Parts: sequence; structure tokens; C-alpha cells
Amino acid sequence: MSAKPATMSNKLEQVALRAARAAGRIHLRRLSRISVTRKTNALDLVTEADRESEQAVIRTLSRAFPAHAILAEESGANARLSEHRWIIDPLDGTTNFAHGFPQFCVSIAYERRGRVELGVVFDALKRELFVAARGRGARLNARPIRVSRTPTLELALLATGFPYDRRERHNFYFTFWEAFMMRTQGVRRAGSAALDLCYVACGRIDAFWEFGLRPWDVAAGALIVAEAGGRVTRLDGAALDLEARQLLASNGKLHRAMRATIAKAWPEADRRQAEGRAAP
Repeated sequence: MSAKPATMSNKLEQVALRAARAAGRIHLRRLSRISVTRKTNALDLVTEADRESEQAVIRTLSRAFPAHAILAEESGANARLSEHRWIIDPLDGTTNFAHGFPQFCVSIAYERRGRVELGVVFDALKRELFVAARGRGARLNARPIRVSRTPTLELALLATGFPYDRRERHNFYFTFWEAFMMRTQGVRRAGSAALDLCYVACGRIDAFWEFGLRPWDVAAGALIVAEAGGRVTRLDGAALDLEARQLLASNGKLHRAMRATIAKAWPEADRRQAEGRAAP
């Protein structure tokens, strides 16, 4: 008896995995010969690995789904109008990659009618493949993963990141870092939002917050957290909006305390930012 044809969801996942592995091979090959340029400012880097891996991902996806729309970090959005869209970060953690710091990945999400249905994050250097499909759970290297059970901030390890405008707004961002540093066992800043989200999903860290994020930074990772039993929202607890440029992810148990800490720190962050602008 012949095998049944793959369902559409299976095909989507298979193609996304193929695209992620193609990008991962480029990451590993390019590590030994890194070429770096700058985009918007001295902190916003792009490498040949970004461009080459993005081309490989888009080529793989477009061959399988030529009518689908694509939003990618380096090339932006294509002109196709479709209820199907792929959201791609070909190399999340470019600054890490440029310095040979081993924390970078490719992130690929599939969205249908505005809702992310599939997320794939691949760290080729560590050989870690995170996958989630809506309603089907999250996996790391084919094994199910779950968020941590840490019940309080005092027992928690958190992660965050700083946007490219951090030199101009350091007083603002440091206020939240300080607030959480004083309440938790530690705060880590590893430089890849996609992997930070995956680490929440598998329980390596308990929560993550960040400003200045773009859809390609978080689309896949947010679904992976949710499918691992966690919670992902905006910083004020409102429903996640990929265009909002802010995100709070946690194991669920810490979400209320995270929100309360952010809300309490925000007025002080605004005050410090204003004072920083007024300083001579």
C-alpha cells in the first residue's frame, strides 16, 4: 500500500525545516570568514551570512509555496498578497556571529490570516532545533519541551536585550534591568531574542522581556513559548502584537509579577530618560 500524501501542515513543517537547515549550513561555513558592514548605525550590523542565508531560506520556501508572501529582515516584504506569510530572520544574533560568540540562529515562522501557525528556530552551532506547530506542542530535537515551574521572581533567572538605540536611551533600559536584578537570581543578556524565547520554552530561563523587537525577531519564538505552556504578551499584558516592538514572555507563573515590576519601574525609566536628554 502506498503511503498517504503529507498533509499541508506536515509539508509546511518539512519545508521550513529544510530552509532552516540550509541557513544553518551557511552560518557554519561563514563563521571562518566573516565580512561585516553596518546598516542604520554602528551597532546595527549585517554580514554576508545574513544575506546568503536569507536568500537560501527564501529560495527554499518560494520553490515549495510560490504564492506565499514573505517578510524577511534583510530584504523586507515581497509584493505578493496572500493569506499565507513567512516571517524570516536569517541570522538572529548577528553581532554575536560577527564576533564568533556562540549564540545565534535562524528563525522562521509561518503565519496564516494574521496568526502564526508554525515556528522553527535552529541553532546550527549547538545543533539545537526548536519547533512548534499551533495546537501540537513544542519540541527540541524532536523531544517535547515545557516551560519551568519557577513560582516567584526571587527564584527566577531572566533574560533581556537592548535595542539598537541603547546608547541614546540607556537610562530608560537600565531602569528595568536594575528593577529585575534586585528581585531575581540573575538577568542574562545573550544577544538573540529568538533563542531567549526558546530558552523560556525549554525552562533554561524563566522569563524574558525586551523593547525594540521586530516581527522576525519573535514570531517563531513566541509560538514556541506558548506551545510549551508559557505565556507571551505585550509588556502591559495586552495580547501580543508582532508590530508592537515589545514583548514579555514567561512560564506563566511569573507573568503577573513581571508585569507589576515593569509597571512600577516605567515612570522612573521615563524620568531618567528625560533627565538624560536634559543633561549638558
